[in-house]
Amino acid sequence: MNHVANRPDPVEARLPPWQLLVCGLQHVLVIYAGIVAVPLIIGSTLGLDGAQQAMLVNASILTSGIATLIQTLGLGPFGARLPLIQASSFIALPPMVMIAREYDLPTAYGAVIGGGLATCLLAPLASRLTRFFPPVVIGSVITVVGLSLMPAAANWLGGGRPGDPGFGAPAHLLLGFATLALTLLITARAGTMGRTLAILLGMAAGCVLGILTGQADFTPMRQVAWMAPPPVLPFGAPAFHTVPILVMTMAMMVILVETTGNCLAVSRLAGRTASRAVLARTYAADGLSTLLGGFLGGTPYNAFAQNTGLIALTGVRSRFVVAAAGALMVAMGLFPRLGAAVACMPRPVLGGSAILMFGMTAMAGIQDLARIRPSGTAHALVAAVAIAAGVLPMACPTLFAHLPGPLRILTASGVFMAAFCAVTLNLLLSPDQISRAGPCEDATDA
Repeated sequence: MNHVANRPDPVEARLPPWQLLVCGLQHVLVIYAGIVAVPLIIGSTLGLDGAQQAMLVNASILTSGIATLIQTLGLGPFGARLPLIQASSFIALPPMVMIAREYDLPTAYGAVIGGGLATCLLAPLASRLTRFFPPVVIGSVITVVGLSLMPAAANWLGGGRPGDPGFGAPAHLLLGFATLALTLLITARAGTMGRTLAILLGMAAGCVLGILTGQADFTPMRQVAWMAPPPVLPFGAPAFHTVPILVMTMAMMVILVETTGNCLAVSRLAGRTASRAVLARTYAADGLSTLLGGFLGGTPYNAFAQNTGLIALTGVRSRFVVAAAGALMVAMGLFPRLGAAVACMPRPVLGGSAILMFGMTAMAGIQDLARIRPSGTAHALVAAVAIAAGVLPMACPTLFAHLPGPLRILTASGVFMAAFCAVTLNLLLSPDQISRAGPCEDATDA
């Protein structure tokens, strides 16, 4: 009993500085594509120029770093104090674009600020609703999150976006799959340290191959300033309108379902129990990050799933490693040339690594579903319909194009569709689950 009590807590492990730096960099490389994808998609969809898109990317990197530091190290009532990394939420992408198109960018950022503030205020209440999120709900949502990231992995694997010159060229595919193969080889054959750094080493090997095959170009980083402070309210004073704020708040509530699953998954990997107090602080950090992002030109943020797969793959569960990743992202946001160096990484290299990491994310959801012991077929029906509904917007993006504005915004998100169907069907088909404690213990300790 004393041996168990005295067992070192992996979450509080303090690694040597060089190991913190290297392992933190690995988290940054894994999450980087997710951080920049949302602002790049927003910028290109809304027709922003190159300088504005670069500003959005730097703002997203900087705010993700600050948010990760808050989530891992804590700031009063904010932050889980777990190895959770924060990044731009894909769930909020359709609402932001739709609001910006129907109103303007100041209104979109006003909605982001309003949604972030509402999330901070609703965090304690939201943490008490976890009984509505049993494993069948969380597992379905996280599985769809992993699947919803696969189109991004496919685009990177092809070298850009469909329609770009040379997209899907054999050289791009070969580089991407070579990166994946090298990463798997390192994971399978290397020792503990090699397994810990498998993603980083695989990306490094992929970059070398990219240079040798002429697919890497690091000259654009020379055109970026070494240091540039982030602009505050880059698109002017935010405009606050009721409907956009309500839509963004609804999107944030769906984001909290994803955050719940990621928090629970990381907690299990770390040997921790996520209490309601921990979930409330996690949600509040999401809200604070989003509020900050609204002022700096960022987007809504949440605890991301990518590092869940990385933690499972490497076994390194220290929150200080993820905090080091946050510090690196802050540096990259303040010193754009550092971020540009990572941005110059060949897209197929990112795609090859993303196949593994996004697949591990989906596996985290499948593992949640594997924990279910269904009575009859109720849980199977909930998971089947939720996952199928979540895939619909990816399989046919124009399926819900003729719905009214707010509904069109919500149904464009596969994660929202999965969450809505899973929660609703679980209420209807498995009402016995609602009386239980839910996925977290009602612990009083933080």
